[in-house]
Amino acid sequence: MNDWFRFLMKAFMALVLTLSLTSCELIGDIFEAGAWTGGILVIVVIVGILWLLARLFGRGRR
Repeated sequence: MNDWFRFLMKAFMALVLTLSLTSCELIGDIFEAGAWTGGILVIVVIVGILWLLARLFGRGRR
């Protein structure tokens, strides 16, 4: 009986979360923030690689 009650509570919570979190605007904002974060990380990595290559093979080494 306890297992059945636990199952019903989990099913009820899943139903409540499914119905309350269906905002497309929220999902769009999350993906937009992820796209900006990914873009900034790509730029930082490329600048870092260029800086490292300039230090290794650049002119003006002593």
